[in-house]
Amino acid sequence: MQGRRIKDWPAGERPRERLAAAGAQMLSDAELVALLLGRGLPGVTALDLARQLLGHFGGMRGLLSAAPAELQQLRGVGPGRAALLQAVRECSVRYLQEKLSPGRTIGSPADSRDFLQARLRDRPYEVFCCLFLDNRHRVLAFEELFRGTIDNTTVYPREVVRQALARNAAALILAHNHPSGVAEPSEADQLITRRIRDALELVDVRLLDHFVIGDGSCVSLAARGLM
Repeated sequence: MQGRRIKDWPAGERPRERLAAAGAQMLSDAELVALLLGRGLPGVTALDLARQLLGHFGGMRGLLSAAPAELQQLRGVGPGRAALLQAVRECSVRYLQEKLSPGRTIGSPADSRDFLQARLRDRPYEVFCCLFLDNRHRVLAFEELFRGTIDNTTVYPREVVRQALARNAAALILAHNHPSGVAEPSEADQLITRRIRDALELVDVRLLDHFVIGDGSCVSLAARGLM
């Protein structure tokens, strides 16, 4: 069916009809992207164009993480489609973020891990974040407190304490990413965790965990016994 318009394909093989009949989970990455694109180019179906984009960026994650300027360099992707792909990624992050909206309870590491990975793993620079919780581990706020270069950031324990007191937090979860993709905690990560823990203890705020986010992986310092 190479080169044929999708509307000329058998109904059971068209992505939109397959989604309606079997559900979105049964579609391939290319079929899902084709539905977003809506149409292809002269002589190129939307499905062919979707395959080209996924191949160029190395898969769905690379495509949705690409900058608008990168996307628009490719034939068939103008400002409108680049904006749509950005919007889809942000929708997925906000979908996960609803688990961490104010008032939600953090009951396990998994409640925060998926959101933190989606938010931080593709950043080109290091970002240090805090989840502020009340005494029942309900979310008060999520904040990006510090940003760094490609391989490090400067974190000030006194600022973490100040932000915790300003929100009347009883507990915190820390997180930061490693742009290198390696989630293994460094000696510096362990040191700053202990410094922040000790500073928070002075004002009766508990540090529950510190997540290090890598490329598709996430390490909990609490689970490692490094707190």
